[in-house]
Amino acid sequence: MSAVQNARIPRSPPGRDQAGRNAGPATIASRHDKIVKSQEDKRQYRGLELTNRLRVLLVSDPTTDKSAAAMDVNVGYLSDPDELPGLAHFCEHMLFMGTKKYPEENEYNKFLSEHGGSSNASTSSDHTTYYFDVLPHQLGPALDIFAEFFISPLFTESATERELSAVNSEHEKNTSSDTWRLDQLNKSTANPKHAYHKFGTGNKETLETIPKAKGIDVRKELLKFHQKWYSANIMTLVVLGKESLDELEVMVANLFTAVEDKSVIAPSWPDHPYPPELRRKRFYYLPVKDLRSLTIDFPIPDTRNQYKSGPGHYLSHLLGHEGPGSLLSALKARGWCNSLVGGSRIGARGFAFFGVQVDLTEQGIEHIDDIIQLVFEYIAMIKAMGPQRWVWEEQRDLLAMDFRFKDAQEPRSLVVGHVHLLQEFPMEDVLSAYYLLSEWKPELITEMLDFLTPDNVRVCVIAKGFADKCTLTEPWYGSKYLLEEIDAAKLKEWKSVKSSQELHLPPPNEFIPSKLDMEATTDVTCEAIAPTILKDTPMMRLWFKQDKEFLLPKAFLTFELVSPLSYSDPLNCNLTSVWVLVLRDSLQQFAYAAELAGLRWSIGNAKYGLSVTIDGFDDKQHVLLEKIFDHIVNFKTDPKRFEIMKENHIRAIKNFEAEQPYQHVLYQQALCLSDLVWTRCQLLEAAESMTPQQLDEYAASMVRKVHVEGIMVGNLTRERALKVADGIENKLPKDATPLLAQQLLLYREVELEKGASYLRETNNKVHKSSCTSVYYACGVRALKQNVILELLAQTLHEPCFNILRTKEQLGYIVFSGIRRSNGVQGLRVIVQSDRHPSYLDTRIEAFIEAAQDILEKMSEEEFLKHRAALAAQKLEKPKRLSSKASQLWGEITAQVYNFDRQRVEVEHLSTITKDELLQFFKKHISIDSPARMKLAVYVVSLAEGGAGVEQETDNKTADKGTGNNE
Repeated sequence: MSAVQNARIPRSPPGRDQAGRNAGPATIASRHDKIVKSQEDKRQYRGLELTNRLRVLLVSDPTTDKSAAAMDVNVGYLSDPDELPGLAHFCEHMLFMGTKKYPEENEYNKFLSEHGGSSNASTSSDHTTYYFDVLPHQLGPALDIFAEFFISPLFTESATERELSAVNSEHEKNTSSDTWRLDQLNKSTANPKHAYHKFGTGNKETLETIPKAKGIDVRKELLKFHQKWYSANIMTLVVLGKESLDELEVMVANLFTAVEDKSVIAPSWPDHPYPPELRRKRFYYLPVKDLRSLTIDFPIPDTRNQYKSGPGHYLSHLLGHEGPGSLLSALKARGWCNSLVGGSRIGARGFAFFGVQVDLTEQGIEHIDDIIQLVFEYIAMIKAMGPQRWVWEEQRDLLAMDFRFKDAQEPRSLVVGHVHLLQEFPMEDVLSAYYLLSEWKPELITEMLDFLTPDNVRVCVIAKGFADKCTLTEPWYGSKYLLEEIDAAKLKEWKSVKSSQELHLPPPNEFIPSKLDMEATTDVTCEAIAPTILKDTPMMRLWFKQDKEFLLPKAFLTFELVSPLSYSDPLNCNLTSVWVLVLRDSLQQFAYAAELAGLRWSIGNAKYGLSVTIDGFDDKQHVLLEKIFDHIVNFKTDPKRFEIMKENHIRAIKNFEAEQPYQHVLYQQALCLSDLVWTRCQLLEAAESMTPQQLDEYAASMVRKVHVEGIMVGNLTRERALKVADGIENKLPKDATPLLAQQLLLYREVELEKGASYLRETNNKVHKSSCTSVYYACGVRALKQNVILELLAQTLHEPCFNILRTKEQLGYIVFSGIRRSNGVQGLRVIVQSDRHPSYLDTRIEAFIEAAQDILEKMSEEEFLKHRAALAAQKLEKPKRLSSKASQLWGEITAQVYNFDRQRVEVEHLSTITKDELLQFFKKHISIDSPARMKLAVYVVSLAEGGAGVEQETDNKTADKGTGNNE
């Protein structure tokens, strides 16, 4: 190693070297300025390799209102020492807990919080990623703190002991999640000698109990792990800022050249974790939720180096297609499934999988082998047809169109999304990889098809109905399963299948835009902040705004069919939900081509009725919209599909029981505070008796007594928008009647009495964790009250996390923020933990007591930092048209119409003083306030090892003591 690589670089102010010039040859090994980017992308890019071999992508955006950075280390939990499962994940947690230069445990989060930022990190099989965003003028100092993670982390003994609780709590959160359980089951049934077999998250047993028994010092192992793998030559960094590329280069080079290059080689695993002897297997899994699905997996090599030809994309497009002649159409026609996903996924460097996953109906459960046979029939058809160049070219052109008119990404999304790609692709392709196909290589498609055979298959069947079969137990999550050989006769049968007439390639896509021109931006709405009302009749109101900001050939349309029928009783509430499911189902085959051509669409339901949204290229939106409204207005139930969707809806209601405890506190809170809300029990009882005839009658009634309100924003003229709106109104039945003004009123919230303190307690038997939510009501929304509450939430967010999560280690999930509903608002604190909710309540209240002291002792400088951070966040501009349109639509649906909210609220915010903030806290939140309004919700775990069971067993008091959770 050279002396430069070993030495710490002298620090100059962030963004400058000693002479204020570009970083010189002492720190930069090479520059890459020819990075392929979208034609519409206004940002500037530069690639760097520093002398320590750290690869960097710089992004300059002078207009950005947030800066961001992400670092990717090319190792993950597959590199854990065998005796310490979860060490890579634990190391990720510990880097947040102080460094030699910045020893305070919460210094990073405190700095970001004061400057409008946020942070997170994740550990995967072969990557560990860290990222943050912050207000632009604070990028340099934030990067300075961030860089030290990779140079001199402390791993103090006290923090190591405490943060282990967070890792364990995170694992406990996942133990009842079918997604996590299945992921680990796949690993546990892999080759035990392969790294993929490992348990990646870690828990108290693997990181404390077992190591202690073996005399292993975990802190020393953390230091060794960081020392071994956190090497600049296997790291990548993406930084986005408002500074010029030259300025960003200096800033990054000065700070990150100090990351040591240890010349390690990032591990890869070219041998597949499922060797031939572990293929031709079928396993059954007993889910926590009432899920039913079938996954057909084929082990394949890592094909990322084929990104310019995209054989995996070609096959996933065909197998995952939902149009006429598709595999899904054939399965739906038989009533065996509702949805299908097909495609390749990476396991880790060196190996991958190609999979087809379908959900299963009750009938589908009886036809597992027939479904697999149909899959092989479709594969046989693709093989018989041979690779089709026109199919590949259509995909190439659609991807190129998507890339050319790509929406600008949020800064944090951009850095996180590309830091990974920087590890995998040449610098010039880091933005365009997976978008620009340039090499037609049919032989690679044929090669991949050769892996999709019965001899190479692994089948996973998930259903409650296989409980008796599942006699084995997975060691880390306790999942019940069974692994068995697939019968040789069945494999022979699948090998001999031929393609059938029913299955064929999709037709050419008719939704590909033929016009991608921009409309002349001459409309008065271009310059206005607010949209204008273009149409206002007794039946319909349309808002309109032509875009002059994003300048892409796209538009956002959303329409809400408001009806008092939709939530009038539990039966109608269920009928609305099932109607939406049936509508989506019936439109799936037609609309799938539109999705492929960049037209995202959705049909949703809410208390007020039905919503239809289309977002994407504007050219053919009207075709899709007309088809959707035809389905809504002329609805007739297919009894067979109705029964399937009804059963799905009922299962969804029942499956809520297995959602995370914090979801239950949100639901229970809504039950207490909303003036009208149907309980799951009421909904379940009403859903059981639903009939197709009732749905037909309900749909016919709703479209005859309805108010349609919508907004159209984007590359549209008034004439086009009005034509679309007239078309929708003309589709409504001739005998339809408008709603009365009283029927358009919004729901209200229950008012808590001043000085009140309410408690709602409920039990949960699925999760080991319990949860507490404490809500402090702060009255109805008003401009000044809004910003004071937001400023309070901004000020207390980091101290709340630091005290309840980092110091007291109450649980992995600790949240504080604002709850707004039906025009009312308040402060809410949620903690999910293995402790009893009553104890959590006392700790939250102790924090609230300490919060007053924090506010009183806060310096004027700190106060102004928080105020400026909140102002900057509020003034942050949406990065894409759909976000802007959703913002406008939110004002309309709330019936507030404050389209200039950000500017107006920031004006009010700039007048708020520290004393006003403190007085607001003392009135609404303080324990001593006679006007305080508090609602606590407890979800108590009665699962094995849960706080409720412990309390009953030990006959302890509700708060289980008052000391810290050591």
